[in-house]
Amino acid sequence: MSDLLPPPVTSGKSLMERLEDALLPLINLVFLLLMFFIVAGQMSDTPLPDLPGTGEQASSEQPHADLVVTADGDWQVEGETIGESSLPEALPAPDEESPLRIAAEQDIGMDDLEALLRVLEENGFEEIILLTEPDS
Repeated sequence: MSDLLPPPVTSGKSLMERLEDALLPLINLVFLLLMFFIVAGQMSDTPLPDLPGTGEQASSEQPHADLVVTADGDWQVEGETIGESSLPEALPAPDEESPLRIAAEQDIGMDDLEALLRVLEENGFEEIILLTEPDS
């Protein structure tokens, strides 16, 4: 069995030959790993099962949200449009046990969402759950 260390500089071999000798064990190891995963891994024709709440199993029931942000950028609490000044009074008090739940429509702009998050942060909300609409 050959040594795993490359031959010393005084062996008379050129730099390229010494480099090839040093890389040979690494190439062998990669080849053996490749062969192992080809033999040990199995490809399955069985499709993965549907995840809960996706595809045909998804329910049409809307999740509860404390605040709804429409695609126009309006903020709604319990169906009423709320302005920035009255938002803190309309929302439940910040609580670590139950984070604020925000439902955002699919076509909302990031600048509208960022403005809302700044207002919420200024009013003490640290934990927020953002609910979005899935692509259909």
